[in-house]
Parts: sequence; C-alpha cells; structure tokens
Amino acid sequence: MDLEKVFHKFPASYTTADIDLIKSAYLLAESAHGEQTRASGAPYITHCVGVANILLDIEVAPSLVVAGLLHDVVLDTPVTLEQIRSTFGESIAKFVEDLTRITSLPQVTRADQHPEEITSPQTTEPLSDSRKNEYVMETLRKMLLAIGSDFRVIVVKLADRLHNMRTLKDMPPDKQKRIAEDTLEIYAPLANRLGIWQIKWELEDLAFRYVNPDEYNKIAEKLATQRQKRQDEINAIIKGLTALLEKSEVKAIISGRPKHIFSIYRKMQRKDGNFDAIRDLRAVRILVDDVESCYKVLGIVHMQFTPIPGEFDDYIAAKKPNNYQSLHTTVVYRDGKPLEIQIRTHEMHRNAEYGVAAHWRYKEKSALISDDYEQKVSLIRNLLSWSQEVEDNTDALDGLPADVFRDRVYVITPRGDVVDLPYGSTPIDFAYQVHTTVGHRCRGAKVNGKLVTLDYQLQTGDKIEILTANRGGPSRDWLNPNLGLVKNARTRSKIKQWFKQQDREQNLEHGKVLIEKEFKRLGIGQLNLEDFLDDFHVRTVDDLYVGIGCGDIPIGRLVNRIAETLHPPELETLEIVPALPSRAKPGDAVTVMGLKGLATTMARCCRPMPGDEIIGYITRGRGATIHRSDCPNVLRVTETDRLVKVDWGTEEKTYPIPLQIKAYERQGLISDISAIISSEPVRLINLSLNNRQNLVIINLILEISGISQLSRLLARLENLPNVIQAIRVRPG
Repeated sequence: MDLEKVFHKFPASYTTADIDLIKSAYLLAESAHGEQTRASGAPYITHCVGVANILLDIEVAPSLVVAGLLHDVVLDTPVTLEQIRSTFGESIAKFVEDLTRITSLPQVTRADQHPEEITSPQTTEPLSDSRKNEYVMETLRKMLLAIGSDFRVIVVKLADRLHNMRTLKDMPPDKQKRIAEDTLEIYAPLANRLGIWQIKWELEDLAFRYVNPDEYNKIAEKLATQRQKRQDEINAIIKGLTALLEKSEVKAIISGRPKHIFSIYRKMQRKDGNFDAIRDLRAVRILVDDVESCYKVLGIVHMQFTPIPGEFDDYIAAKKPNNYQSLHTTVVYRDGKPLEIQIRTHEMHRNAEYGVAAHWRYKEKSALISDDYEQKVSLIRNLLSWSQEVEDNTDALDGLPADVFRDRVYVITPRGDVVDLPYGSTPIDFAYQVHTTVGHRCRGAKVNGKLVTLDYQLQTGDKIEILTANRGGPSRDWLNPNLGLVKNARTRSKIKQWFKQQDREQNLEHGKVLIEKEFKRLGIGQLNLEDFLDDFHVRTVDDLYVGIGCGDIPIGRLVNRIAETLHPPELETLEIVPALPSRAKPGDAVTVMGLKGLATTMARCCRPMPGDEIIGYITRGRGATIHRSDCPNVLRVTETDRLVKVDWGTEEKTYPIPLQIKAYERQGLISDISAIISSEPVRLINLSLNNRQNLVIINLILEISGISQLSRLLARLENLPNVIQAIRVRPG
C-alpha cells in the first residue's frame, strides 16, 4: 500500500523522523488488526487511519497521531503495552494505556435511569429532571478529562468518536441513538470546551441526525431547497467583497461560513421555531494578515453597507475571557437582506479552529461548573496550544498534566453510575457516597474485579463493588486518621452520626434510669417534663433523657429547675434554691437597701439565684422585681430612678427532711455516715436504727436548705460501701 495515499497531508512542522514514526505505527496496527473488520465489512485498519487523519487535520503532536493509530491494539489484538513501550517509548505507551482504559469503561447510566434523587452539591436539594441529567453528564465529562495521566489523550478520544460517528450508519438503530446521545451530551461539549471547533460542529450535526431525525430532516430539507440560491448569493457576495477590498488594496481571503444544522436548530428554539427568523444563514468570513487590516476591512464594510444596530461585537479590542478574538458585524447587503461578517487574522482563525479560543463557558453558562474547574480546563486548553507550537514538548509537559484534575476521582458502580469523590478516597468513602446503609455495612470491596483493602486509594475509571454484611455497623477504627481508611469529611460525619445514634439509644435508657432514680431518691413525684424542654434547649423529652444520660445536661440543673416550680414550705413540696458559690450569702430572702420590708419577686426573664449579682426594679403595686445585673431587660431601662441596689439576705431558711438509708451491716458504717453528715452544712435532728438480720435501716431527719444540698448529700451517702439506697422519705 502506498502510505503517501493513506494519510492526509502531514503538517509542515513534522520532521522526517515524525513521519517515519507514524508510518511504523500504521504498519504495526495493520499487522495487529489483520483480518478484523468493522460493522460495514471494511477492514478495521480503516478506522485507525480515519482517526489518525482527523488528528492530522487539527495538527496535533505526532505522538498523538501514533496513539490514534494504536488506540485499539491492546484491547483487540495480541499486542501488549510492553511491545508498544519498547518500540515507541513510554509516552506513547501511556497514551495507548489511557485510551484502553477509557474504551474499557462499562456503559454508564443516563440520568433518567437513576431511581434515586440526585441532589445539588451546593444545596443538597433534589435537582429537576433537566438539571439532574446535566449533573450526570457533567460528571461523565469530568471523568473523561481526569482519567488520563496526560490530558491530551482526550483529543485522541474525540477523534475516535468523530470517526465512529461518520460511520454510524452501519450500526443497528438502537446503538445509533445511544451512541449519538452520548456524543451530543458528553463528547461534543468536551470538544467545545477544548475549543476544537472542527470536531465539535461535526459531532453535533452527526449526532443530531440520529437523536432527532425528524427535526434534522426538516432543517436539512429547507437548507437544500435554498442551497443553490443561497450558494449563488454567497458567491456573488464573495465576488463583490473581494473586488471592494482589492480596490482598497487590502489583501484578504473571503469564504462563505457554513451554518451547521444543530446550530440552526438551537437558534430556532430560541426564536419559537421560526426558520426564517435566523439572520446568519448568510455569512462570510474575511481573513487578513494583521489586526490593523481587520479594522480597515470593518471600516470599508460599514461605509459601504448599513450596519444593523446591536449586531456589532469587537472581540479583538475586548477579547473574551477564553481568548477568542474576531470582529462580528451584521449589515444590510445590496439586496436588502442581512449578511453576517466575521473579520479576523489568520492567526486568530487558526486559534479559533484548532483549540485555543474555547468559548465553552460563554456558551454553556452552567451553574454546575465551578470557577476552579474552568481554570483547569483553561490550563488544558493553553497547554494544548503550547504543545502544538513546541516541537519537542515531552519534557516541558512532564508533571503538568498529571496535577490538573487530581483533586477529584471518578469511579463507576456495578450498575454503571459514575460517582464523583475527592482525590484519595477509599472504598469506605465510596460506600457512604452511594448510600449511608451501604457504608455502615461495608466489610470489603472489589475494584476492577479484584479484592482490595479498605485503605485502597480509588483511581478515576475504577469499577468498584462493595461487599456488605447483613447487619452491623462501622468500626471505630475507620475514624482513626492514622489508618487512612476515610478521606472524605462527609463520610467521617456519617460514621460519627451512626455511633452517636447508637449511643443515643443507650443514653436514652440511661437518662431515664438516672431521672427516675433521682426523683425517687429526692421524693419528687411525677412531673410533666415537657414543661422544662425550653430551659435546656431540647425539642423532645427523649432529647432531655439523652442529654441527662450522656452528661450534657447535669441532673442537678434539672432538679434545680424543677424545684423552682414547687411551692414551700410543705415538706412534700420542698422549696428549692440552688447551690451557692462560696462568696455568696445563702438564703432565700432579698434585702432591699434603704427600703426595709418591701415585697420582692424574682424576675422570670433572667431567673436570678443566690450568688448572682442582682438589682431591683420598683414596680407599681408589686414591690421590687429582682433581676440579674446583666439582664437585658434591666440594661434597656430608661427610668433609672426606679432601679435600686439589692442584696441576698443573711437569713438562711432550712427545712426538716426525713431520710432513710438501707445498707448491709458492717463495722464502721454508722461512723462513716456521721462523718459525711458532719461535713455538710446540715443539722441532724433525729436518728434511729432498725436491724433486720444483716440489713440495717437508718431513719434520720436533717435540716436542709435546698434540693441541691439534699441531692449532693444522698449521692455521697449512697457511694459508701455496703449502702444500698439513700432516699428522701415522703410523710404519710
């Protein structure tokens, strides 16, 4: 076979060595694929050559053309990566390896095949169907950009997809539509982002033909009926503009700018399906040598023809953020119809056609695309341009591509869903991302069909299956940062929540026991605990029990708060005052300085207690209301003459409380009980003992100032050896 006829024209920048390398790759591919054929019956090597020629057309590096020729040999032939590495070097072998990984990816599911809700990463709110589909497709695009060790591998994949689309007519109808949908939603947007317009436009038109054949045929038919007329008009316009520019001594190349069917369809959608409302079906592009000539041509055009207001854009003086440069204007031509004209330099045109001016952000405006992600794509785009300009760029690009998408990994579930995870994520992270229950029951994992340890770091493109137990939960070892079992903070939070939930049930029971025991010990009857929920900032009684059980809410605080609702001085409804700091003067009375005998009421807003710094507010008809000094209501008082200094009274009020202690008899028991009583600020009024075999029942009456004191005393007594119970005895 004459190899000169196999390939399109080689770029001028290619050396003889480059061309020889490409020819060597062709010979290997031809030999490896041998008698293999495509669905059409054509030799399989024709596909490899088709991919290579697409890459030659967009003037990529020679190594990418070689990878295009060899992209299927490892998957479909006996040729190994080692053979490629030894013949063509590490860089090309890596390209082929990454292409093999992409081709080997299982078929991913589409958004409409997701049974569960997909939520927004920002708000966790369920996405609409259209946004859900965009989220799934966006994840797939990111995965394809991240899967290779060198980002340029995606360019080869796009060329592979384009050649497959050109030959899609040979596939069964169901495959035609599926492949076309993937092309329109995944590969065309990728080509768009990388600014490879030639591939992007052709992918869209080819895919649209199979995805929506009715609309495609309608537009194609309308274009066909007008084609000759429009072509004649364009030829006349080109001839007229050429003569006009030659007269002004401007060197230019003028061509008709084809309008693509899919682009027309999208414009029709924006214009309520009106084909005739699309103005730029007639369009020309003028290429000149320099920027000065661009503006000169613009001036000539605007002087000769009437510009349409609002239809001029200067992307040279104010180029787009994506580096796209050109002058766009629409004028009324001699025949009275609109004519769109683009004016740019040859360099601007080359950049626009071959991948530098990627205006994907301008076109898509997707909220799912972060600024950080845009910067990475911009880096890829600029490196692509750089790699075309530098002859030997292997060393220059080393290390750069590998880090571009390393903050995320994209793995695939057994049913074909793509899951987006932080870089370094483990099977446990994946399990919790899929479903919390799967995470709780995770016991092992298979990656690409092989068992892995739970600290395995997932790689983009891995197919992962979680091995689960029927019951049980996570291990506390998963939270140990030294073991590296969990990377994702969200995973760690779910594991902690599980343990908290388990502890909650235990704390709930423990809290109930504590409260019942304390109430019984203090002789407090049944109370509606819902009345105290606001005081402890909890929503339910169960939450209160949990707080008591885990120690977040000291039971003494609950006892004190309950005591404030009881009415003295009856013995069974003992008035309760909280424990006092040592600096405070105990007692329940308040002395109002200079106003002896004035009635006092404790303010409900700040609920002062003995030991707090307090102040009085003179009310009309109810004496003085006692507030804490830092009470917001007091700080807002404007009538300061109604504020009076107050202090806690010195008179200490106590109550005689009967107690009962049950204990197993032992030597020194009474002595120990007496020591505790004498160490507390209480007074013993009466004591009696009753022996029942080895059981001792001690009844005593103590003068006690409040429940806090009583609770502390009973707890100390119960903690003595052999003491079974120390409780307050209710009269009667």
